Amino acid sequence: MITLTDAAQNELDRILQNEGKGNKGIRLGVKGGGCSGFTYVMDFAIEEREGDQLFNTQRTPVFVDPKSLEFLDNLEIDFSSDLLNRGFKFRNPNATKSCGCGTSFAV
Repeated sequence: MITLTDAAQNELDRILQNEGKGNKGIRLGVKGGGCSGFTYVMDFAIEEREGDQLFNTQRTPVFVDPKSLEFLDNLEIDFSSDLLNRGFKFRNPNATKSCGCGTSFAV
C-alpha cells in the first residue's frame, strides 16, 4: 500500500493540471544510486505497464512496478513547502537509513 497525504495529493493535482496533460497519473519507483544506496524516482505515467501495481485510484493514480514495490510497500508521500525547502517527502518504513535530503535510502 502506498498513501499520499492531502498536501501531496493537492500538489500532484496542481502539477498534473499545469504540466501533466494527457497523463494517467504518476509513476513511482526506485533506482540504485544516491548517497544511501537507492533513490526515489517520480515521473508522469502515460500508460499502465504490465505488472504495475496501482494505488490511490480515487484521485491521482500511482503506478509502481513489482521490483520497486519491494522497497516501497507502506510508503507515505507527503509534500511540504517552507522558506528553505519545497518538495515531496517520503516516509518509508522499509528504510534503515536515509540521507539528509530525504531522496535516497538504504534497506
